[in-house]
Amino acid sequence: MGQLLTRHDRHTAHGAAKAAPHINSLAVAISLAVAAAFVVAGCRSTAPPASAGSGSGQAVPRGGELLVSVRSEPRSFNRHAATDTTTNLVSNLTQAKLVRINPMTQATEPSLAEAWTAAEDGRRFTIALRRGIVFSDGVPFTSDDVVFSFQAAYDEKSGSGLADSLEAGGRKLQVTATDPQTVVITFPAPFAPGLRILDHLPILPRHRLGAALKAGTLAKAWGLDTPPADIIGLGPFLLSQYVPGQRLVFVRNPRYFGKAADGAALPYLDRLVVEIIPDQSAELLRLESGQLDMMTSEISPDAYAPLKRAADQGRVKLLDLGVSSNAAGLWFNLKPGALAGDPRAGWLQRDELRRAISMAVDRKVLADTVFLGAGVPVYGPETPANKKWYWTGIPQTPHDPAGAARLLASIGLADRDGDGLLEDARNQPARFTLLTQKGRPSLERAGAVIRDELKKVGLTVDLVLLDAPAVIDRFLNAKYDAVYYNAVKTDLDPAVNPDFWFSFGSAHPWNLEQKTPATEWERRIDELMTRQIASPDEIERKRLYDEVQKIFSEHVPIVYFVAPRIYVAHSARVTNLTPTESRPQLLGRPDTVAVIH
Repeated sequence: MGQLLTRHDRHTAHGAAKAAPHINSLAVAISLAVAAAFVVAGCRSTAPPASAGSGSGQAVPRGGELLVSVRSEPRSFNRHAATDTTTNLVSNLTQAKLVRINPMTQATEPSLAEAWTAAEDGRRFTIALRRGIVFSDGVPFTSDDVVFSFQAAYDEKSGSGLADSLEAGGRKLQVTATDPQTVVITFPAPFAPGLRILDHLPILPRHRLGAALKAGTLAKAWGLDTPPADIIGLGPFLLSQYVPGQRLVFVRNPRYFGKAADGAALPYLDRLVVEIIPDQSAELLRLESGQLDMMTSEISPDAYAPLKRAADQGRVKLLDLGVSSNAAGLWFNLKPGALAGDPRAGWLQRDELRRAISMAVDRKVLADTVFLGAGVPVYGPETPANKKWYWTGIPQTPHDPAGAARLLASIGLADRDGDGLLEDARNQPARFTLLTQKGRPSLERAGAVIRDELKKVGLTVDLVLLDAPAVIDRFLNAKYDAVYYNAVKTDLDPAVNPDFWFSFGSAHPWNLEQKTPATEWERRIDELMTRQIASPDEIERKRLYDEVQKIFSEHVPIVYFVAPRIYVAHSARVTNLTPTESRPQLLGRPDTVAVIH
């Protein structure tokens, strides 16, 4: 899903945070935070509140510095070379796109594209670009830069992580420049979401990166050793300093094209400092003490109580953005041959194992332990937050340890020596390794709950905590038994997440980039999603996607348990925000954020 492990983070290298204590030591924190969560949930409005100064009629303050935190280093300054969340943040600050998706209405809005018209067949779009725009180095922006940016995404030598999310039915778009201010984009087949997929593509300077693309070295361009002055873009900010392991500093781009509703030049800020703080506890302390204005991710449930006290004292503002549209999930390595020679392959890759795990884990225990009660059970890839596409008929797997035991017995796993643990037909322990990211309390605690719940039905789970890059490396290279991780959707519209849904997708977690579908049910999903993407009928699209979710629920390639409520916090001096449920929740529109000073 585009940003799937960003799902498209391959795509999610969310930063590190401090290791959590064993779940039994959380009892006091749980009781306090659950009570607090109920208070907030009870008074939550249907729409996330904007901070003071947004639409208040007061003049938005100009200038000043915003202090932001991330938990991991960028892997590159080049969005084509890496899709981790920090690289994505750098791209969003320094680059611009043809269109953007309004996070509140989900409508496609102009950005570099001023207007567009569609042909009757809905496949051909003529886009008029804004005139008078220049890159941060003063070179004019033209349609050649748009064509170049698509070429960069589609270049096989570059191996761009954006390619899948810019295809329709697995095929590339045709992009031509008819004059310096006009681009014609032709889809290879009918594509219902239309131009909203352009929200994924940063428009890069052909005059700076064209030589690298021609030489086949674009993936190496704009690496972390690139002088900040060489990072040229159309975005609201310029990278002015990078201190590895410490911070990135951005300054306003005086040539930025964006304007406020009243015609004022954007961005409002003079400087934006991104501190790299792997330890979530340190991150929260800085926020509470006023040494930080905001984080680029939601707050952990156990941080709610101290931040609520800080909010009551007027030092921070705390927002409840509702249930997340994303949930972490557990998947096994289903790549054929990946477990060659491993006798466990006979049961480790079975549907019955995943269904048994779904039945064995008590979702309420996981919600209470991991999210301190502020979470809802989920049983598939969509959560109730995605109101348009969520299948309300999805079977709600009961907590049924006895049923799980029967399923495990059906694939040859039984307690053969009476010690309460299962063995396979070779009398070897029914044991597997579960990887997750260390330093993220929600993942660490969930991993511990899953391990302990599965032990009750006789499965032995070795929980291994690794840094984000190590988890992603194991995942991308199919060197793992199972992973518990958060695959983040690029877009709420499933048609814009082809890299997750299609068997050939680069973010199809359980078996990446298949040349042909490995299973009949994946082939069927490919067929359904091809039709779903092409249909102009929204009712038919919903019906087809419901069927996709039905197949997913039958084979459970990813086991989902709980979707958390999303809480975010920022310092009281930050204003003119447009909070959104997706990361970075408070920096979706960095050009309009302001600080009172």
